[in-house]
Amino acid sequence: MTTRKIAFVTGAGRGIGEAIVTTLAGRGFLVIAADINGEQAKTTAASAGNGSVGIELDVSDRSAVHAAVERVIDEFGQIHVLVNNAGINRDAMLHKMTDDQWDAVLAVDLSAVFYTVRSVARHMRDAGYGRVINISSASWEGNIGQTNYAAAKAGVIGLTKSVAKELARASITANAITPGFISTDMTRGLPEAIFNAQLAKIPMQRAGEPQDVANAVAFFASDDAAYITGQVMAVGGGYQI
Repeated sequence: MTTRKIAFVTGAGRGIGEAIVTTLAGRGFLVIAADINGEQAKTTAASAGNGSVGIELDVSDRSAVHAAVERVIDEFGQIHVLVNNAGINRDAMLHKMTDDQWDAVLAVDLSAVFYTVRSVARHMRDAGYGRVINISSASWEGNIGQTNYAAAKAGVIGLTKSVAKELARASITANAITPGFISTDMTRGLPEAIFNAQLAKIPMQRAGEPQDVANAVAFFASDDAAYITGQVMAVGGGYQI
């Protein structure tokens, strides 16, 4: 058991997730960094310090999610902050999108959010405290070639707003963040023409950094956001799809 606040972050191995883990650890949280790549999760946790722990977790496996949450509760006593950051994309035009591409994205980007929130919420209700922070995407408003991804990310927003209303009486907040075009391994690997076309949509004329998203997460996790719930924060420099 520990007297420090515990944060549970999915998709923590690299990119935005890594920045979130590092930022929360720097603000005093003991962070459980979960990722399907267990080695990356452990590397992130070790680098973040402050007692952070890396674990391997496939968030699309509901039984594994429940078991991981229960292990954390048994060892540390509580999960004060849940950050659902894990996500994948399997882009394709609608007429070429396969069932497997649809199912895979919905499983990781939407169903997994439900699994983690459901598993953690009971403990947060018992404690009378909690912060649920879900990473959606600017694509929730629709994007060419991303029917699956946009549907999942829009679903995350609906889920977040519903959770906020259900859990508010227990002093639990739930908010979503919609990153725009963020500089990650995935976006840096885009063809130059596509990368530049995305930059042209950003009034601030630069890609965001993972730290920009992590800063928003840290705000929602803080006491400064205690009376903010059911909200969607865009982190994109004015980016519009």
